[in-house]
Amino acid sequence: MTRTPPTGATDTTSPARTLSTASPAGTRGTASPPGTTGPPDVTVTVIVHDDAARLPRAVASVRRQTHANLEIVISDDHSTDDTPRVARALAAADPRIIYLRLDENSGGCGTPRNRGLEIARAPYLMFLDSDDELPERAVEVLLSAHRAREIDFAMGAVRRVRVDTGRRSTWMEHLVAEGRTLDGIEDDPRLLFEHLATSKMYSRAFLDRHSLRFPEDIHYEDQLFSAQAYCLAKAFTVVPDPVYLWYIAPYAAAGAASISNQRDRLSNVADRVHVQRLIDAFLAESGHESLREEKDFKFLKHDFRMYAGDLPYRDDAWLAAFADVVNPYLDTLSEGAYARLPRAERIVLELLRDRRFGDVRQAARGLGHGVAPRWTATDAEGRTYWGAEVPRSGRARRELDLTALELDVRPFAGARFRHEITDVVRGAGASVDLAVRTYDPALRLPVGPQRAALLLAPGGRRLTVPFRLSPVRPGVFEGRVRLDLATARPPLQGFAGLRHPVLRLRHQGQFHTGLLLGPLGFPALTARVPYRSGATPHRVTVEPEGHAPGRLQVRWEPVGVTARLIRPVVRGLARPRLKRAARLAASVLR
Repeated sequence: MTRTPPTGATDTTSPARTLSTASPAGTRGTASPPGTTGPPDVTVTVIVHDDAARLPRAVASVRRQTHANLEIVISDDHSTDDTPRVARALAAADPRIIYLRLDENSGGCGTPRNRGLEIARAPYLMFLDSDDELPERAVEVLLSAHRAREIDFAMGAVRRVRVDTGRRSTWMEHLVAEGRTLDGIEDDPRLLFEHLATSKMYSRAFLDRHSLRFPEDIHYEDQLFSAQAYCLAKAFTVVPDPVYLWYIAPYAAAGAASISNQRDRLSNVADRVHVQRLIDAFLAESGHESLREEKDFKFLKHDFRMYAGDLPYRDDAWLAAFADVVNPYLDTLSEGAYARLPRAERIVLELLRDRRFGDVRQAARGLGHGVAPRWTATDAEGRTYWGAEVPRSGRARRELDLTALELDVRPFAGARFRHEITDVVRGAGASVDLAVRTYDPALRLPVGPQRAALLLAPGGRRLTVPFRLSPVRPGVFEGRVRLDLATARPPLQGFAGLRHPVLRLRHQGQFHTGLLLGPLGFPALTARVPYRSGATPHRVTVEPEGHAPGRLQVRWEPVGVTARLIRPVVRGLARPRLKRAARLAASVLR
């Protein structure tokens, strides 16, 4: 279907509809999919900026929806790459697509979403980012929820896809596992954690009734928009079906990283805190002050926690600037929100508020993995605290109190130790010599040498390297161990992936396995390993993990003819005879 450009729109030589932000919304033609008449049921606005490569994938995911009577608005935030040409070609291929180009770049997501919303013709609205996708039934299941009863919006599950590993998980799975309709956010305030605007289908009448639009000229606009939608909605429905595919690139290059992954920028920190203050003001003005503790807990548990794992990699100057931005806001949060956090996270927060930056780096390593502090202190009443000294202020004593963890009497398997690699030296062949120091702040280990082992399992086959830890002073043990990666036994077809050694202690017939922290930075060590077992040769690299918690990292990469020809075949084989034949073929090729 050919569309006539409205007055003020940018004309093209193709039949595609192209609008500029100056185009009047009331001068548009109509477009319906083949076999349908009338306006679309749903408008999906796809926002894009300099993302020509991924835009076709996002749009294709909308075009193949099982509910076909929809409109697709590509809202281009004034891209400078090949996006305009790609978008016009997409619009020429499908009469349901409108290409809208902003006259200037807004620098955020709010403006292109709002411009798409303004020209949308459907009574129900969804939003999609150009680097993500919609599962094929997303529109169908959310629209069905709207048609089942009168609600203001419907929301579903978001599947997160790691672009580096392909691993899939469900975002906030515990909140969307059960289908239900709620009469307001007070029915389940935990949903404030699910702040993504893209996981929802909104009633246009609801948005217009409250003049609800995305905040512009700020980042993290989803959080404010979603908080407002939750509080203003009289009823909304949760469906357990996946309705959004969110592609995560956690280690993208700085220029390509998403806003949420630009945590090294202090402006990013300031933006996040600014949005929190706007949400707080809205809760107070709209009569939803009762949600404040839940919202504060969400900030501490999610927003601050995103930065916490990076803190070991920051220097004192960065941490001081970070504290200048964050601490004034931390002082406004409810005590109840702090009390709900795990003790390890409360410790990091308190050390930051006290501006003990060296201790912040130490405490932030191994968060969530049961890593002990190097030292603890005990007061006259027998209470145990994080660090070498008893805290002076009442708040610090409350927040750094470890007494409830019962470090001195926990079962040995759940005891708290801290294992650190203090030196990495390249050895012969594919080996590395590691200097290991173990801290035992609760003095659980007896005086004398301790039996220990490094455990490493590439491809499910465990390599165990025993060594001895010797006492150097009460609560501190040191030892050296040679990790020869040529003795590992990867599977016949090879192993491509990462592994992190762990440290196992043995005491009185009991075992404890704990995280092994590596140096935060050292030159990567690489060797080619031709395994005697007949397995595929590998390139093996020992390197720092580069992000929280900062473990020693070993990377395996199959190489050679065997990896290219035999590995794909062997991976698909199941019968022992075929596996033996493949092993023989691999040996011949080598």
